[in-house]
Amino acid sequence: MSPSNIQLAQDRRSLSIEWGDGSEHTVTAAVLRAHCPSSRARRDRLDGMEAPASDGITIAMIQPIGRYAINLAFSDGHDRGIYPWSLLRDLASRGN
Repeated sequence: MSPSNIQLAQDRRSLSIEWGDGSEHTVTAAVLRAHCPSSRARRDRLDGMEAPASDGITIAMIQPIGRYAINLAFSDGHDRGIYPWSLLRDLASRGN
């Protein structure tokens, strides 16, 4: 299911997401960065290195990727994470 609206918070520290079924969630930039699906971030997690996602991290840019995902760039310079709707929904519904 795709979102009907994605809104970046004014302080750029979270995304508010409205889904097609009417549910709404907020997910923080820190959670998104910590769960980045990029190949480098996945490799770092497999090697036991945590993503450098502090509470001060912000979302620098949101770019749509077709009809299935968004690409997020963060204030730490990381810009390779493509977040499919299913991953975004999973992270948002965790209540983080």
